[in-house]
Amino acid sequence: MNAEVAAAAATAPEKKEFWRWQENTVWDENKDWRDAKIITCGIDVGSVSSQAVLVCDGELYGYNSMRTGNNSPDSARNALQGIMDKIGMKLEDINYVVGTGYGRVNVPFAHKAITEIACHARGANYMGGNAVRTILDMGGQDCKAIHCDEKGKVTNFLMNDKCAAGTGRGMEVISDLMQIPIADLGPRSFDVEVEPEAVSSICVVFAKSEALGLLKAGYTKNMVIAAYCQAMAERVVSLLERIGVEEGFFITGGIAKNPGVVKRIERILGIKAVDTKVDSQIAGALGAALFGYTLMQKQAKAA
Repeated sequence: MNAEVAAAAATAPEKKEFWRWQENTVWDENKDWRDAKIITCGIDVGSVSSQAVLVCDGELYGYNSMRTGNNSPDSARNALQGIMDKIGMKLEDINYVVGTGYGRVNVPFAHKAITEIACHARGANYMGGNAVRTILDMGGQDCKAIHCDEKGKVTNFLMNDKCAAGTGRGMEVISDLMQIPIADLGPRSFDVEVEPEAVSSICVVFAKSEALGLLKAGYTKNMVIAAYCQAMAERVVSLLERIGVEEGFFITGGIAKNPGVVKRIERILGIKAVDTKVDSQIAGALGAALFGYTLMQKQAKAA
């Protein structure tokens, strides 16, 4: 009997993970990192994803973005190793490493740890330009509204409560529930005849039961997704309105890749977010690497 069970398990189709987003490694193939005088690295260990960003002489060179593992030290190592293996780099080739994110104090090879709020502001300033003043960081398990000056220095910020509602993790749950790949949720949320009202709760637990109730009541999957995207947008807008939204509005974090949420936020606010060609999910790690470059410059001047 045990052999039969084992055989059945071996031949059973693998369960599809609809929530799994695309991990990626990117670097500038037109440049050689060996030509750089100063190489710095930012490691952002978040609750859901981890990023390693390499900056050569103050300019973005490459990055690796992947799922956070079981512990912060291994997640940090794996994120950095993912880009170093591709470009033939070793840890000793990097001059300075800054850790950020919720696991920032557990990056074993970091020279310094800096809060994700400061790093996201600095990264957004690089990616969106010095006109950026308001930043919405939509992370895996929290959201932050940040004000910064023309240099990317934080002047004020607010965070939501410690709940996965209105975050990347909440969207992953909906993706699995609807059995639709997470990258398709945003586009599909607009494929509705009439925009539905927002779900009444985006608490992950209650949103699941409400979503199932809506499906039973005749909602299409696209309508449920639209209702959830609208609820997420309304939630983060309420956070932004508490701090105030200035022109130069920039969104960081994985949810920034979801047009279903982003466009609804823009519609409610009446403001279009600043576009960027750089992956918005690396903003924190990028800011950390840029801080590392500034610290290296200061050390060089003091020597």
